[in-house]
Amino acid sequence: MARFILIGLVEPPSPEDQEAFDELYLGQHIYDTALCPNFLSGTVYKLRGGHVGIDIPSEYIAIYEVDAESYEEAERVLNEWQRDPDAWEGRAEHNEAFASLERSPLKVKGSGWYEFERAYHTRD
Repeated sequence: MARFILIGLVEPPSPEDQEAFDELYLGQHIYDTALCPNFLSGTVYKLRGGHVGIDIPSEYIAIYEVDAESYEEAERVLNEWQRDPDAWEGRAEHNEAFASLERSPLKVKGSGWYEFERAYHTRD
């Protein structure tokens, strides 16, 4: 089985959306997605500084580790998971919280599947 990561470049659309982003995206959506079959983890990092003068594409990066035969299979399973209103006990509350908002607290600036190539572990 192959190892993939799904990366999402995300941020709140405005400073006014930060609280909803923190609660609904960071506090619920990441966990919900990490529970998906074949998913091993869901991790989010927040930008703290630029590097070598290159434009910064996003304030947050979400990384999900996934075991699947192909990225197409992983995408299919994820889509089925996210459409199932009973996938986990918190799904109904999660969906209600998102539906109660006038607009999404999430701006996706990029997303994609990446297959593992190699790693160098240089420390114990």
